[in-house]
Amino acid sequence: MALDIDQLTVRQAVVGLRTGAYSSVALTQAMLEAIATRNPAVNAFVWLDEADAMRQAEAADRARQAGQQGVLLGVPLAVKDVLNVDGHPCSCGSKILRGYTALYDATAIARLRAAGALLVGRTNMDEFAMGSTTENSAFGPTRNPVALDHVAGGSSGGSAAAVAGGMALAALGTDTGGSIRQPASFCGCVGLKPSYGRISRYGLVAYASSLDQIGPITRTVADAALLLGVMAGRDALDATTLDQPVPDYNAALTGDLRGLRLGLPREYFVDGMDPEVAVAVRAATARCRELGAQIVEVSLPHTRYAVATYYILAAAEASANLARFDGVRYGFRATGEGAPIDMYKQTRAQGFGCEVQRRIILGTYVLSSGYYDAYYLRAQKVRTLIRRDFDAAFAQCDALLTPVAPTPAYRMGETMDDPLHMYLGDIFTVTANLAGVCGLSVPCGRTAGGLPIGLQVLGPAFGEERVLRVGHAYEQSRQGEAL
Repeated sequence: MALDIDQLTVRQAVVGLRTGAYSSVALTQAMLEAIATRNPAVNAFVWLDEADAMRQAEAADRARQAGQQGVLLGVPLAVKDVLNVDGHPCSCGSKILRGYTALYDATAIARLRAAGALLVGRTNMDEFAMGSTTENSAFGPTRNPVALDHVAGGSSGGSAAAVAGGMALAALGTDTGGSIRQPASFCGCVGLKPSYGRISRYGLVAYASSLDQIGPITRTVADAALLLGVMAGRDALDATTLDQPVPDYNAALTGDLRGLRLGLPREYFVDGMDPEVAVAVRAATARCRELGAQIVEVSLPHTRYAVATYYILAAAEASANLARFDGVRYGFRATGEGAPIDMYKQTRAQGFGCEVQRRIILGTYVLSSGYYDAYYLRAQKVRTLIRRDFDAAFAQCDALLTPVAPTPAYRMGETMDDPLHMYLGDIFTVTANLAGVCGLSVPCGRTAGGLPIGLQVLGPAFGEERVLRVGHAYEQSRQGEAL
């Protein structure tokens, strides 16, 4: 009888492997079979080496037989196509990096390997993480496994779709403005964006270096806590990581909210929000009150400037970070004769997709002479005000409860001709990246049409224990209910 991984969690897999209920080979084979069956309709995975996956699984089984231990020994995980894994391609969903093979492991990957995890497959994404639907990919769009005519969200849509579609127990994503939390919400998964500096960014291909964070997309909050604990911590290769011990995140999963004050930011319940989203988040708030939390109203007054601020700063950093992709050293190079400058122009024009080109042009513009002070410098000042809003809010409460997005998943193609519509959908997520705080998406219901809705729990910088405690208690209170 084939092993069913549809609902299997990472923690359950750890127990099953440890007790001998099944081998890593059997577990990995079940994952590969699920991908072969389901991925053609969803397009969550863009690269898979079955032989390599089985070699990793066989090595894990031998290590266990030899008495070796590891928190994740033998557990297969999927990886967003923006993280370097030694010997695997890393194309960032872009034509310009096709043919590039990573020569080293990102620090987060190295720590997962050290814990015994297997890195199986590359998941689809918006090109260079620029997008909220995973339609901006050189490998074609990812579809939402819950409703194939809807998007999976983005930019980590492939990772969320792999988990929700029963093709992976968990997957890594990255979050620059909501790219873990929003696809997790759209697909009905758990998605954790750690605080800036909690997990090393070494080996992550940068979009916006002051905003990017690596995090897990999982089926349960407990799994997110487990993977965070493995990846978190100071890294000498990333000077922005925090030099302090990693807490025991599992200890935070108490199952109750007694003594906590949870804030409702009035600016996050806006006109134009889908009414079913508002009802679901209000109901989740009421459930948190029943679990012992005190609910208070707070204000984040500069939220209305967040989307404009984010798209100025992120585009400016993208303009600088993507300048290295010129066809000279690796990846795609345009053919033809002419001066080197012509080759650069043609390589970038042919190698980058429309959304990436749009953001590079915007970023170059706001950094240019005569516009730097008017746009970039002013946006940095607003970012400071947004951070101060969060400081003031967390002086009044332990964590915040908000929607993840103002709507459920869009229909395929709905935002492709109207990027501003897509940008405005990031209003509830980009603030956490601008402020450097942590955030968690937890399923909290579905629309009448069956589309998932996510509850966002925001905590202060390095307050992951708080958001995990809140998310886990809420999640446990709804065990057995349809989410």
